[in-house]
Amino acid sequence: MSTGTETFEFQAEARQLLQLMVHSIYSNKDIFLRELISNASDALDKVRLAAFADKDLAVDTSDLHIDLEIDSEARTLTVRDNGVGMSRDEVIILIGTIAKSGTAELMQKIRESKDAAGSQELIGQFGVGFYSSFMVADKVTLLTRRAGEDTATRWESDGGATYVIETVDDAPQGTAVTLHLRPEDKDDQLFDYTAGWKVREIVKRYSDFIAWPIRMAVERTDNDGNTTSEIQTLNSMKALWARSKDDVKEDEYKEFYRHLSHDWSDPLEIIHMRAEGTFEYESLLFIPSRAPFDLFTRSAKRGVQLYVKRVFIMDDCQELMPEYLRFVKGVVDAQDLSLNISREILQQDRHIQLMRRRLVKKVLSTVKGIMASDAERYQTFWSEFGRAVKEGLLDDHDNQKTILDISSFASTRDQDELTTLAQYVERMKDGQTEIYYSTGESRSTIENSPHLEAFRAKGYEVLLLTDPVDEMWVQSVQDYDGKRFQSIAKGQVDLDTEEEKANAGPEREQQEKDFAELLSWMTDQLGENVKEVRLSSRLTTSPACIVGDAQDMTPTLEKMYRAMGQEMPTVKRILELNPTHPLVTGLREAHGQRKEDASVAETAELLYGMALLAEGGELSDPARFTRLLADRLARTL
Repeated sequence: MSTGTETFEFQAEARQLLQLMVHSIYSNKDIFLRELISNASDALDKVRLAAFADKDLAVDTSDLHIDLEIDSEARTLTVRDNGVGMSRDEVIILIGTIAKSGTAELMQKIRESKDAAGSQELIGQFGVGFYSSFMVADKVTLLTRRAGEDTATRWESDGGATYVIETVDDAPQGTAVTLHLRPEDKDDQLFDYTAGWKVREIVKRYSDFIAWPIRMAVERTDNDGNTTSEIQTLNSMKALWARSKDDVKEDEYKEFYRHLSHDWSDPLEIIHMRAEGTFEYESLLFIPSRAPFDLFTRSAKRGVQLYVKRVFIMDDCQELMPEYLRFVKGVVDAQDLSLNISREILQQDRHIQLMRRRLVKKVLSTVKGIMASDAERYQTFWSEFGRAVKEGLLDDHDNQKTILDISSFASTRDQDELTTLAQYVERMKDGQTEIYYSTGESRSTIENSPHLEAFRAKGYEVLLLTDPVDEMWVQSVQDYDGKRFQSIAKGQVDLDTEEEKANAGPEREQQEKDFAELLSWMTDQLGENVKEVRLSSRLTTSPACIVGDAQDMTPTLEKMYRAMGQEMPTVKRILELNPTHPLVTGLREAHGQRKEDASVAETAELLYGMALLAEGGELSDPARFTRLLADRLARTL
């Protein structure tokens, strides 16, 4: 028996929204079931709380659960819970009015959304998750009875201009939403949601960790062709991150990691943490033992999975993990976020920012702990992910010191072993105030560079930086532990002690006088390529080298910017000459005797080209250099 039937008309904005739902504004229609299950889970949470608060409430909480019922002949799918339910007034307020005043804002967001993935995240943001049902159904019926009340309410609509509400007797406590499903349409990515396997797949993907059992009748056929039906629980309810560390076995962690990452190797490290206080969340993060093949691919997905109260929200929540930690896998489950929060709001939400800061600090401190306790595991981590981690030196200024602490670099001290900056600083010579480094394409290129000669001769350790990101971060990081980073290929080098300076002073002054005319002439002669020619204090065996001013951009960095399509002005550098090398002294004598001779100018040009090649640079005119060199060699035979 039913009474109190009323027909209501949707407001204009609500009708527009329903039309958009019916005409598939979202490519991923599977999320309708996630929304309905999420609503059912909330109802179960509320009825348990209500029963706790009101001991006289006539409600049975002994078997709270969610039922999924499929009727293939009628083409219906019902999501049923025995939760708190709704009164007639609540149905009118919560269901009859779409998102209340938020409808217009939602419509605007949908219009602004650039892609289907972005727009689908808007469902639920404005309280319209229930209406996602109209993506897959041409009629929706809702039957609900509030805990403690005797009568129930039925709501029904075909997504058109009106909806019907009636009062009903004899309905069970809770809410049942029945979807009268539209026909399958693969072109529109509309699946057959009466297929049990599809329903199970959606539940496993989106609602596996819902705290309440999600049950469905599953048919089994034996070898004799007999078909039986049994009730199965579709979700595991095993939210590992919500359990105490002591209650989770290591094998469970590993199995969950493999499910999450599709990596069949064991994780290098497991980070299980719980944050309590004004803002609560749980997280279970994994550091892989090997880098994915697409770690440095721009299109690669990154970020951890975001849950809200154990309901899956999104796969790759970039807002929770910075780019340089993109290899970290895991789950973060927040308690105080809105379900299905959009990426736009994620970027602005202060709770998300707070979680991000804490998660990043936890990951970095965990790596620091590995570094201190297990050298072999740390070496694995750094060899796999070090290049990515160093990207954080460019944009994560809050954690720059920690990133430097956990970084390792090749150096001239050892051919095989890497060194940390703390170890480098500990080994610095008395009076040394700078951390010396050199960048290049490979270790062998740097080790054979003339820039290293004086440092090698005097026993100074130099960091050998060969990753492309090294060219970038050394420009932005000022110092470590108060010691400034100094490129051995930039500026003036002064490695002499005070005593050595005093002894070499007179000789140096005389060299400056003797070479003054040659240096001035070569500066003019090579003016298209260099800004200055001067005597060097960093060379011991090579005749010349090319260096930059202290603030100059390196040639490699200049080349990188050009490769990215950015026009960069050509930076002229400085040619330094070794005043004790026979080639340089011979050039000075030749210039003094026959400065107008073309061969003297050619020698100066060859000297510059040799210095350029010695540092791994590229000649502007290789054919001319080769011809000049061949002619010069022929004269010696």
